[in-house]
Amino acid sequence: MQKMTNAAGMSGRSHFFRTSDGVTLHYLAAGEGRPVILIPGWSQTALEWTFQIAHLAATHHVLAVDMRGHGLSDKPRHGYRIARLAADLAEMIRALELSDVTLVGHSMGASVIWCYLELYGEANIDRLVFVDQAAAIVASPGWTEAERLEAGSILSASEATDLVERLAQDDGPLTASFVTSMFSEAYPSSEMAWILEQNALFPRPFAARLLQDHAFKDWRDVIARIARPCLCVGARRSIVPWQAMVATGRSIRDARTVIFEIEEGGSHFMFIENPARFNALVSAFLADAREGHDAVELSAPSPHPTPNP
Repeated sequence: MQKMTNAAGMSGRSHFFRTSDGVTLHYLAAGEGRPVILIPGWSQTALEWTFQIAHLAATHHVLAVDMRGHGLSDKPRHGYRIARLAADLAEMIRALELSDVTLVGHSMGASVIWCYLELYGEANIDRLVFVDQAAAIVASPGWTEAERLEAGSILSASEATDLVERLAQDDGPLTASFVTSMFSEAYPSSEMAWILEQNALFPRPFAARLLQDHAFKDWRDVIARIARPCLCVGARRSIVPWQAMVATGRSIRDARTVIFEIEEGGSHFMFIENPARFNALVSAFLADAREGHDAVELSAPSPHPTPNP
């Protein structure tokens, strides 16, 4: 297994961008060519894309973003909503005069992309990669089990509200349990300690506020209207049911869907646990996305864990 902590020095050079509401955002950049923007998930950082930056910079201009509140970006008292994060992304693309952009979003990063598409359209976008994000985190009370799995819902409304309330008061243990549950059991403790350090850079009260906004969204109508080439990546052991990524792929014309198996590092963070396979998939998609692919058909559901914060 590659060591994230040892590889972090290969993650490009730091740059900063100022948003329209006065917030300074940090991003890492490396390489030349068509732009690829890597958007982390909730409470994660740009540095966690280290393996992807090092790989993709050989062929593309790669930018990995610390969203507001996260990583080395400013931590204002406002703006912790998916719509504001999407606006930050749009302002950055415009300010840097980027076009033909590939957006890669992990977890909540995919939701930021879906919101961007709804608000700003696809004009500057070439292709899209969605990594292990539910279309609707909170289940509607009337949904069947099949509907819940396809939406990717892992919480009820009351469970989500309780988690947010506890997270706002968390001094570390809740976050550690929640994040650790998203990795394979065999993931090294020394590497996990670094991941948790990255999470701790986002103040918990702000993280709770953002999670509240993030959890109560349903993006299925936005997903169904996407017209750009898409790669959807899920994982058999993720907290997000793998059926959700299959459903997302089926909703998008000619999308390609890939599910990482358990033995392939198939957790919510498969791009960290098995970067070689993940990077090969993304590179192949960047090279041939316009040819179109059918979604991968998968077998019957296998058990998947639920959050245990």
